[in-house]
Amino acid sequence: MKEIKYIYGPVPSRRLGISLGVSPIPKKTCNYSCIYCQLGRTNHLKNTRQMFFRLEDIIEEFEETLKKNFIFDVVTIVGEGEPTLYLGLGKLINEIQKRTDKPVAVITNGALLFNTDVQAELSAADIVLTSIDAYNERLFRKINRPHRTLKYEDVQSGLEVFSKKYHGQLWLETMLMDGINDDNASLEKYSALFKKIKYKKLYLNTPVRPPAEPYVKAIDNVKMDHAVDVLGGISIDLLHSDGFHSEITDHYVAIMSIIKRHPMNQFEIESFLTSRGCGNIGSIMHDLKQDNKVVVINYKGYDTYRLK
Repeated sequence: MKEIKYIYGPVPSRRLGISLGVSPIPKKTCNYSCIYCQLGRTNHLKNTRQMFFRLEDIIEEFEETLKKNFIFDVVTIVGEGEPTLYLGLGKLINEIQKRTDKPVAVITNGALLFNTDVQAELSAADIVLTSIDAYNERLFRKINRPHRTLKYEDVQSGLEVFSKKYHGQLWLETMLMDGINDDNASLEKYSALFKKIKYKKLYLNTPVRPPAEPYVKAIDNVKMDHAVDVLGGISIDLLHSDGFHSEITDHYVAIMSIIKRHPMNQFEIESFLTSRGCGNIGSIMHDLKQDNKVVVINYKGYDTYRLK
């Protein structure tokens, strides 16, 4: 079977339903290195847009995937890094839309929304889901650890401008972390910031998978409920997602393909293997733990698996 490089899933998304993923960015290539990132620390901190992969190759793989007649709700451009760094993003969105009537979503950190080319390219997407974790430069540096050329003022103003230009659905997401940005003063500053942005939905998240830095902790339900009351957002914890899927027939290879972009905990892997009729789940779980390409992190009392 030909190696699948750019398309993954469908995978469950608590915000988007069943998502068919498109990854136009090399592994861990981003202009942020967020302290909470579920993929771990950024290996390639870049802020220059490039044609990392040929658009024709991505679309060819997308067409082949569509022939499998998978059931999915949305095509999501996100993958292993920051998708707005892909210089062919606008054309990629357009070519995908020519081939499916499903909505196309782009999940971005929002760092380049001040770039007018990026604004124009994203304008074609049906949904843009952008993170906004900070309300000032200090917190921006502490949480997102951005590329040295990025300034918080540009990121915030870019989001505000884009939100007023964009005619699709703009969804915001803010990651709340214990002792870092969950206090009342922070919530008030977020509230003032969100009033400047025209958005359809606000999601409030907290680390549910192992973060890049061990000192990052999730907030408890009481704090999350309070944040929802103050900010009027939707708690990610209240959303439901269905199971994982892969067209790759080899069970082990299928898991490796998924955790390259989307870490899975032990229960998700076991459920995934059971749904495929796998008869050697114990052996696969053992091999994953021994694989030097896999990081196994015990978080919240259970093991989560992601690629190094």
